[in-house]
Amino acid sequence: MLIFINFALADSVNQTVYSEKCCSWYKTGSSLHVVRALERPRWEDDGVDHPPAVDSDSALLARLGYKQELKRVFTPIEIFGLAFTFICPYPAIVSVLGFALPNGGPLALVWGWAVSAFFVMFIGLALAELGSALPTSGGLYYWTYTYASPRWRRLLSWLVGYSNTISFVSGLSATDWACAVQILAGVSIGSGMRFTPTLRQTFGVFAAIIVCHALIASLASSVIARLQRVFVVINIMLCFAIIIALPAATPKQFQNPPSYAFGGYANLYGWPSGWAFIMSFLAPLWTIGSFDAAVHMSEEAANAATAVPWAMIISAVLAAILGWGINVALAFCMGTDVQGIMSNSIGQPVATVFLNSFGQRGALVFLSFAILTQFFVGANILVVVSRLTFAFARDGALPFSSVLYRLHPRTRTPVNSAWACAAGALLLGLLALAGPATSSAIFSLSMAGCYIAWSIPIASRFLGGKEWVPGPFSLGWWGMPVAVIAVTWMAFAIVIFVFPTTPGPTGASMNYAVVVMGAWIALCLAYYYCPVYGGVHWFNGPQTNIQVKEYAKDDEGSISEEAEKVPL
Repeated sequence: MLIFINFALADSVNQTVYSEKCCSWYKTGSSLHVVRALERPRWEDDGVDHPPAVDSDSALLARLGYKQELKRVFTPIEIFGLAFTFICPYPAIVSVLGFALPNGGPLALVWGWAVSAFFVMFIGLALAELGSALPTSGGLYYWTYTYASPRWRRLLSWLVGYSNTISFVSGLSATDWACAVQILAGVSIGSGMRFTPTLRQTFGVFAAIIVCHALIASLASSVIARLQRVFVVINIMLCFAIIIALPAATPKQFQNPPSYAFGGYANLYGWPSGWAFIMSFLAPLWTIGSFDAAVHMSEEAANAATAVPWAMIISAVLAAILGWGINVALAFCMGTDVQGIMSNSIGQPVATVFLNSFGQRGALVFLSFAILTQFFVGANILVVVSRLTFAFARDGALPFSSVLYRLHPRTRTPVNSAWACAAGALLLGLLALAGPATSSAIFSLSMAGCYIAWSIPIASRFLGGKEWVPGPFSLGWWGMPVAVIAVTWMAFAIVIFVFPTTPGPTGASMNYAVVVMGAWIALCLAYYYCPVYGGVHWFNGPQTNIQVKEYAKDDEGSISEEAEKVPL
């Protein structure tokens, strides 16, 4: 972490050099304009002396076609905190252990995590390189339009933008639903297992959590940035607490020898052994993700071209290591009755393990911290998706874009976007009332949408035929093999996300993610190609919101109204 901070601060000079060399363009209509001699933007008269790094960030943003509207208040450590809290391995494992444990037992828990985490890192590296080259809140859809071929870039940018948005909104719904389930599992433990929550009660708690997160996302960026320091400290300390305390507190009858912890196998669902192990990848795939969370905060981050990619990489690596440590601790302390852990009336496998190891009071303490950190995750998801929605609306791609694009006059945050996304997550949560299959579909929709949105800009960078201008974070010639592995792994992961939980699925056990995702893509395409009103008639990709004369200066320092026009 300290290495990351020092690198980010020391590289502020390098970012300024990079911004001078960057392809300085912005989009208007059907042309790209290269702004000459753009050294720094004209700030509003706010009476504040802005640091050189912040001015450099705003100059780079202007080169990408946008004026600085959000406040750059996130330091490198706060961007790292947001990225790590977004992944948050402990509450994520608490939520998704039920997908790994029955598909291989401890062996899948430990080694399935390691294998999947290794390949997921290639995705993070590929996205980090793009995030360094073009640090905007739009992120993926902006990169897609930049690098895809002219023939396909409008459609692909449209699909990526909508897939990215729905993945975050469904991710918020899935995260807050899991948080509600954990809260009621805690109530069940506290009542001595006399309380059994209903779906309606779970939805009521879920709705209350959504509203709380919308209120947090409406706060000023400076407050949200400072909260990240608290979030990340609690998250990291809690991971270490579990890794240390669980083995120390577990009674001997539940302690497992190394041979079982690292090699014990259990297949409860009946898949062939090899495929069961692959299905256990769902847990790490759901946990170690959301790499682009930091990207969508780029316009609020100081030294974004360096801070954002390093936050993505370091948070993912740290989460993978700590998550593996938690899984190893669980494998040593869960006992051997996998079937009993999965079928316990609590409804949460981790809660069962904690109850056996810590007793009622200890289990409630650790489950309470899992709930707290899960709440942090949901809050950050809504913060991030509100910035993505703000950027997508800025480019006119969403219904009611003029409303979603507005910033609150006092906090300078996209409050309208935050509440709109919260409402969308609440509506998606209604699907969970239909039963476990639909709530699982929301989880799968979130990650499948992410993987579709991630793969297209990575592939477009190499297939679109556009010049590549790297940012401060560059993989050099490693970029191509990393991208190939990343895209191949994502295509494989999407298959896993849409697979049913058990062989021979019934209507109740079917994975409806493929249906929901297919319906969403069909809706996006229908909206794009709709006669007269469809996006094909008016969506032209990223749209500049700056005036050249406000930002460009000639060599003598006077305002220049000249711009070199480069045809597409």
